[in-house]
Amino acid sequence: MESNINSGRNIAFIALGTNLGDRLDNLKQALELLQKEPGVKIITVSAIYETAPVGGPDQGPFLNASAILETGLSPTKLLIKMLAIEDKLGRVRKEIWGPRVIDLDLLVYDQIRMNTPLLELPHPRLSERDFVLVPLADIAPALIIPGQEKKVADILAARPVTEDVKLFLPADWYSA
Repeated sequence: MESNINSGRNIAFIALGTNLGDRLDNLKQALELLQKEPGVKIITVSAIYETAPVGGPDQGPFLNASAILETGLSPTKLLIKMLAIEDKLGRVRKEIWGPRVIDLDLLVYDQIRMNTPLLELPHPRLSERDFVLVPLADIAPALIIPGQEKKVADILAARPVTEDVKLFLPADWYSA
């Protein structure tokens, strides 16, 4: 069984997305709530990109970003905290890939590979989505994705351009 907080510091890479309400404020609030969590420290945040929705019903464009966290929480405990933040900000889980106030995904946690009913690491669709790869490449281009043994920048460069990803705000938009 995982303990809540371990003595070491681990590095986690997360994705943030929103397409309802005040999208910029949603991202800021999610990061502020993460920063307030014991055992979580935001190291850096990517630029924000506006992206077309992928899959799901007709809906407005998303704002997407990525962040690097330092944490003493286990992967599962970190995910549980992230889900609680989604709930606190008003996320409603009605339909898969539907519109959302906030979406927080744990992409990579150190070089851990795991697959449980609650969490799969690395995130199973990480390398298929430009709206995740582009912001992640901003802050961690040399990150090697566990199980793929390729750098984020190389995965992104090898992908065909399939999604509309536009810079919305540069990386200095958020300060912890």
